[in-house]
Amino acid sequence: MARRPGTPRLLRELNDRAALDLLVEQGALTRAQIGEHTGLSKVTASQLLSRLEERGLVAVVGEQAGGRGPNAALYAVVPSSAYVAGLEVGPDGVTAGVADITGRMVAQVTVDPNGADDPVETVHSAVVKACRSAKVAVGRLKAFVIGTPGVVDPRTGDVQFAFDLPSWHEGVLDGLRTDLRRPVTIENDVNLVAIAERAYGVARDADDFALMWFDRGIGLSVMLGGRLHRGRSGGAGEIGYLPVPGAPLPLGAARRRKDEGVTESQAWGIPALAGGYGSLVGADAVRDLAHEHGITEPTAVECVRAAAADEDRGGAFLDELAVRISYGVTSVNIVLDPGLVVLSGHLGQAGGAPLAARIERAVGRLSPTRPRVAVSEVEGDPVLRGAVHAALEQARDDVFSAPAKD
Repeated sequence: MARRPGTPRLLRELNDRAALDLLVEQGALTRAQIGEHTGLSKVTASQLLSRLEERGLVAVVGEQAGGRGPNAALYAVVPSSAYVAGLEVGPDGVTAGVADITGRMVAQVTVDPNGADDPVETVHSAVVKACRSAKVAVGRLKAFVIGTPGVVDPRTGDVQFAFDLPSWHEGVLDGLRTDLRRPVTIENDVNLVAIAERAYGVARDADDFALMWFDRGIGLSVMLGGRLHRGRSGGAGEIGYLPVPGAPLPLGAARRRKDEGVTESQAWGIPALAGGYGSLVGADAVRDLAHEHGITEPTAVECVRAAAADEDRGGAFLDELAVRISYGVTSVNIVLDPGLVVLSGHLGQAGGAPLAARIERAVGRLSPTRPRVAVSEVEGDPVLRGAVHAALEQARDDVFSAPAKD
C-alpha cells in the first residue's frame, strides 16, 4: 500500500473524520467542545465545521447558553446525509431495518416470502417495503449488510451452505448487487450478533470473546484482537457439529446428503442435525430434559426461564443443562482462551445469571482456565442490530472519509 504524506489536505481529512465520529458518538456539541475533545484550535475547529456544513454533513441544531457573550451554536451530524439497510434472513421471513447515518432506526419491517424461493426477490421486496415505511428512496441507501444462517465464504463473500435455507447458495451475492446496485455484504448471522454484542452489549469494547448462540439453531462466533475469526473457508463457528459425550457423531453428512445425519426439529418444524453438540443442547433436547426434571412448560425457552426463576424447583435441571452446554464452552475455552463467553439467543438468554454461573463453574472444573460466562445485554433483534451497525461502519467510511476540498 502506498503511504500518503502528511499533507495539509490529509490532515484536514483526518480532522474532519475525527469530528464527525465524535458528533455521532456524543451528539450535538459546540465548536469549543469539539476543540476540547479533538485538541484542535478554535480557528481549526471553525474551518472544519465550515467544510462539513458545505458538504451537507453537519448543521447547526440549536444553541447552548453560556456565561458572558452570545450563546454558542450547537452542531450535529445531519441524519439524512446517508442511510443504510440491515437485514436478517430466516426460513420464515426477512426482516429489514433502515437507519440514518447517526444510527437511528427509521423503519423496520418483516416480509413473509409466501413460498417464494428467490432470495433476490425476497430481499428486494423487504428493502422496498422498509424504504417506503421510512420515506427514503432505495437509491439513497449507501450500504446493505445481510445476516444469514450458514457458511459464508470469506474470500468471495458468497453463501456456501445454509442448512435450512437451500435457496441461498453461490451466486446470490452477485444477484443482489446487480438488483440493488449498491454495495452488499452477506455475513453469518451469529457473527453479526457478536458485532452487536461488542458495540452495545456485555462485550462492549472487548477485543477477545466468544459468543454462543442458542436459538432456532446453535452457533458460535469468535472475536480475536477486535476482529471476527471466520476461518479459511468461513466454517469457523459451526459448533453444532462438535462431537460431544452423550450424542451421536454428526459425521458432517448434512451438508452432502439431505437424507443422512438430519432429523426434524419438533420445536421449530425445520431440519436439524441428528448428532453432535446441536442435538444435545437444541430446543427439543432441552425441553425433553426439562420435562424429565418436572419442568413441564410447553417450550424449551419457557422451561429454562421457569427454572431460573425458581431454582428450588429447577436447580437440578439447570445443573444438568449447564454441564451439557459446558462441553461446547470448554472446547472453545481450551483452544482459544477468550476470557469472556457470552450466551445469546432466546434459549441462551432464558437462563439468565443462574444458568451462566453454573456453566462458568462447570467449565472451571473441566478446563485449566475459567472464563467469565455472561448473558447478552443487546436489546432488540441482535442479528438486525449487528447488520445495521456493520452497514453504518461501511457507509461512514464512504461518506465521512471523502477527500476534503483544497
